[in-house]
Amino acid sequence: MDEEGGGRHPAWVYDAGDEPDPRYSLANERTFLAWVRTSLGVLAGAVALESLQVPEQDGLRLVLVVALLLFGGLTATLSWIRWARVERAMRTRAPLPPFNLGILVTAALVVLSVLLAVTLAL
Repeated sequence: MDEEGGGRHPAWVYDAGDEPDPRYSLANERTFLAWVRTSLGVLAGAVALESLQVPEQDGLRLVLVVALLLFGGLTATLSWIRWARVERAMRTRAPLPPFNLGILVTAALVVLSVLLAVTLAL
């Protein structure tokens, strides 16, 4: 374990800079896991819509389910990227990256909520 980064992956994160205070790294990991839970909730919502066959129109339901599945996967992927960027910034003592993930998730949830409300009203 004398190699830089301790052989941990991704190397582009762990090979940069110095080891930060473990409390900050653990807080970053907890935030990442909170985003993963959000992603799992969205995926569960997609499964529920399909299982309960809500809305009744197959085409609308398919659009909603696929949109939720893609959104859940994208949220999980972007949360991992955010975790890595924040961890690297802490290690290199650089400014933290902007919080674009929150804006994206909020906007997507508003759009999906409106779409679901419209389809349920039909």
